[in-house]
Amino acid sequence: MKLNEEVREYWEEGPCGTGKDVVGDLPERSIEWFRRIEDHRYEIEPFIHSIAQFTRHRGKKILEVGVGAGTDHLQWARAGADCYGVDLTDAAIETTKAHLACYGFESNLRRVDAEVLPFDDDVFDLVYSWGVIHHSERPAEIIREIRRVLKPGGMFVGMMYGRRSPTAFKLWVKHALLKGRPWRSFANVVWRMESVGTKAYTVSELKSLFSQFRVFRATPLITKYDTDKFPVWLSKFFPNCWGWFIGLRAVK
Repeated sequence: MKLNEEVREYWEEGPCGTGKDVVGDLPERSIEWFRRIEDHRYEIEPFIHSIAQFTRHRGKKILEVGVGAGTDHLQWARAGADCYGVDLTDAAIETTKAHLACYGFESNLRRVDAEVLPFDDDVFDLVYSWGVIHHSERPAEIIREIRRVLKPGGMFVGMMYGRRSPTAFKLWVKHALLKGRPWRSFANVVWRMESVGTKAYTVSELKSLFSQFRVFRATPLITKYDTDKFPVWLSKFFPNCWGWFIGLRAVK
């Protein structure tokens, strides 16, 4: 089985952030269910709004790569963007359609592998992808496709995982050190978190991946995933450069 087929199989079980630990026993795809997912997402990851800046893109043609449960996609629709979205799974496409319909919105949604995007060159003002590209078999292909479909001067905004982070360290302790395999690397233990093939990067590695863009900026972000399990007095000293999330902005 190809890696992306395994990734798809994993996420067909449910888009990220829709587990029972978040939604409890609420009826699936009800408006209450979607509200719980939205509240939880922005409580845990409040910096999404400051990085995406949804409301600054009214009237722009935007593509979201990896729509998941449609929570961020709803923000683009609310902001008045001309919305397009792709995802590897039917579960995400159908969930996002239902999410937008709860609020009277629609989007041009398609289930595709983003390593080959079904769009012409130079058509989008902005491409957005939050925590998705690093799950692909070939992230560089997705980034190449994103650049291709962006208009000259168009912008990519998103997030990918950071390897030099407390989260990666905790995964190493749990799956390498405590299992008597301290030789396993951070990259090796991250590979099997969530869907198989998950990757995490250094800022310099991301700069290389986005080297064909005219402007690139990476902003590491300390998250709740980094500080969880550490004493508050200690975690408050964690610098942002250790962040598990790396916010990204690149201009074609």
